[in-house]
Amino acid sequence: MSDGQSEKPVTAAMLAIGDELLSGRTKDKNIGHLADILTAIGIDLKEVRIVPDEEDRIIDALNALRGAYDYVFTSGGIGPTHDDITADAVAKAFGVPCEYDEKALQLLAENYAGRGLEFTESRKRMARMPRGASHIDNPISVAPGFIIGNVHVMAGVPSIFQAMLDNVVPRLRTGRKLLSRTVTCPFGEGIIGAPLRAIQEAHPDTIIGSYPRYEEGKFATELVVRARDEEKLAAATAAVEEMVARLKSQQAA
Repeated sequence: MSDGQSEKPVTAAMLAIGDELLSGRTKDKNIGHLADILTAIGIDLKEVRIVPDEEDRIIDALNALRGAYDYVFTSGGIGPTHDDITADAVAKAFGVPCEYDEKALQLLAENYAGRGLEFTESRKRMARMPRGASHIDNPISVAPGFIIGNVHVMAGVPSIFQAMLDNVVPRLRTGRKLLSRTVTCPFGEGIIGAPLRAIQEAHPDTIIGSYPRYEEGKFATELVVRARDEEKLAAATAAVEEMVARLKSQQAA
């Protein structure tokens, strides 16, 4: 398509890295933000993995994800401390050296000099990236993320992750956005499960989600129909609405 959009769905995965995520000490805010942004631009986030700060685990997960999806986005592990090993792991996954990037070193050196701070060896670690990687600009704390292949490596701090993602989005190939319609159903999933499954099977080009809730002592369900084609969306939504009307009639009889 001439506007940069693809008729074929564009897929993505996220790899969140950090012991602190798995221990519960840090509550992740990046997964939801990435999902919101990708959905808005027509990219399907299909999988999210969370791994500890262990090189082998990062490499294995990254290689699995980058081979399965159009894009991979990582968060965490590119700071100045000894356990920030993401850059090294990504380099090993791609089979290239992890080395100091001259442009990144210059950016960081100027930033610390301007703040009257020493540019220590620990801080220099933030300028290391796989050979051949390109920068993701970081307008908040200067230290760049990087792109290699289809992998986008970004910081774990939510404000920095979000700022980096803003700089990544214009470079991405996007697909047709998912359209959605919502049907409110006054019955629980136990009642609607079988007929809803039949509707999904009859409308394979749609995605029908069922989201239960409990209000005023009763179960109810919010049914969300998603599709990229307006006609297919309308047909599936009509089928869901007919199902709900039929069940109401049966309950009232």
